[in-house]
Amino acid sequence: MADPSLQPPPADTAAVTHRVLLVDDQAMIGQAVRRLLEGQPEIAFEFCQKSTDALAAVEAFQPTVILQDLVMPGIDGLDMVRQFRGLQATADVPVIMLSAQDEPVVKAKLLTAGANDYLVKLPDQVELIARIRVHSDAYRRLLERNAAFAALERSLAELKQEREKSERLLRNILPEKIADRLKNGESSIADSFQSVTVLFADLSGFTEFSQHCDARHLVDLLDEIFSAFDQLANAHGVEKIKTIGDAYMAVAGLPIPRDDHAAAVAGMALGMLEAFRGVMTRRDLSLAVRIGIHSGPVVAGVIGRHKFSYDLWGDTVNLASRMESHGAPWRIHVSEPTRVLLGDRFRFADRGHVTMKGKGDVRTFFLLGRA
Repeated sequence: MADPSLQPPPADTAAVTHRVLLVDDQAMIGQAVRRLLEGQPEIAFEFCQKSTDALAAVEAFQPTVILQDLVMPGIDGLDMVRQFRGLQATADVPVIMLSAQDEPVVKAKLLTAGANDYLVKLPDQVELIARIRVHSDAYRRLLERNAAFAALERSLAELKQEREKSERLLRNILPEKIADRLKNGESSIADSFQSVTVLFADLSGFTEFSQHCDARHLVDLLDEIFSAFDQLANAHGVEKIKTIGDAYMAVAGLPIPRDDHAAAVAGMALGMLEAFRGVMTRRDLSLAVRIGIHSGPVVAGVIGRHKFSYDLWGDTVNLASRMESHGAPWRIHVSEPTRVLLGDRFRFADRGHVTMKGKGDVRTFFLLGRA
């Protein structure tokens, strides 16, 4: 390890900018280099006499320059340089070789092995200090660039994570196509669709149930129910629009038009009855669900600047809502236009005419299942 007797007096650590480690098997060389560096407050000096202790000394001292003897007992100078280059702690630390030999072939081999410079020992004091400063400053600049680059990479990674998080949140709130349009710079999104199918679902008896239920249990129940509905929406290619209290709204046929929008919503509605029945059985509850469906034209768009909302407007939405409110527990109440679109692929019960506010007598049906 380093010989304390060969160390200069403790330097002012605040003033130290160059940390020099000398690896040489001769104590007299260590003493000579120490004297050459005396009076240089910006240079901290460490001497290591054994090559076997050199790597440990590097870890402890963290030099900015290594002075390495060419000939060491038990190891060739080339191998020592290769060892330094193979360690993460010393891979970029400048290595200045010291040798009594001043042969171009030897210098070329050392530089090829990874040494940065070559001095004939004992070097001139002015030249030694100048070489130390040049290589140490270059190494410090490299460390600063690496640190800045690492910080930039971290910032970019964090920015990417935040952007991905924002995109995930945006896609959770809006249909994917609408989210992409907003990302691409569209500030106002409003579209007309000639034929879509809108679904409303509401929990029958929930208002009274909520008055006797603690908040955590209530939210947990709604989360389980609506999460099941969300999974069904994804499975059938239906877009969830929103939840309002204990009501659930979804639509098929937008933002990407599709001819089978009524069948997609009908399939989802049948799955909703089954999923809701499963939740009630597991929780031993007696709530019911009403579902209303209607097909027709709508206007859809994004409203809001800070909190986005994708919503639908038009008479089709109003009638779909009334189909739900005028329906019956555990039934899927569909309008005649939806019944026509579904054709003979599903089974129905004709409910006859139902009087609805603002609509008069409307012929409706209960969806019973697939044909």
